[in-house]
Amino acid sequence: MNTSLFRVSESAGRRLVARAALEGTSSTALLDRLIREGVDQLEHPGIVFRGPIHDRRAALVAGPDVWEVVARLLELDGPVEHRIAVLSWQSDLQSRKIRTALAYARDYGMEIGARIGRNRQAAEAIQRGEPI
Repeated sequence: MNTSLFRVSESAGRRLVARAALEGTSSTALLDRLIREGVDQLEHPGIVFRGPIHDRRAALVAGPDVWEVVARLLELDGPVEHRIAVLSWQSDLQSRKIRTALAYARDYGMEIGARIGRNRQAAEAIQRGEPI
C-alpha cells in the first residue's frame, strides 16, 4: 500500500508531532498505533486501549482489561454461557460486556493468550518469592 497517499491537515500534523514528542516516539509510530487502535475500536465497540506506549492493552470501557475477563472465564467450569452468567454475577460485569471482551479475544487470541501467560508466570514467581 502506498502510504504517501495519506495527508493530514496542518493542525493535525502539529498535534501529532507534539504528542509523539511527549510520548518519546516518532510521529509515524504514533500514527500507526492510533490507526490500529482506532480501527480495532470501530470493529469492536466497547473496547478501548490503555497503558503506556510500550505496554498497550485492550480493555472494556469502564471495565477491566480483556485479558483479565478471559483469564477469569478460563478458570470457571461449564459451558461458555454458564461461565458468562457466573462471571457476570460474581463481578457485576454485564454479560454484554463479557461478550464484547470475548469477541475481541477471538480476533486477537494470540495477543490475549500471551498476556495471560505473562501474568501467570509473574504470579507464580511471586508465589515462589522471586523478584519480578
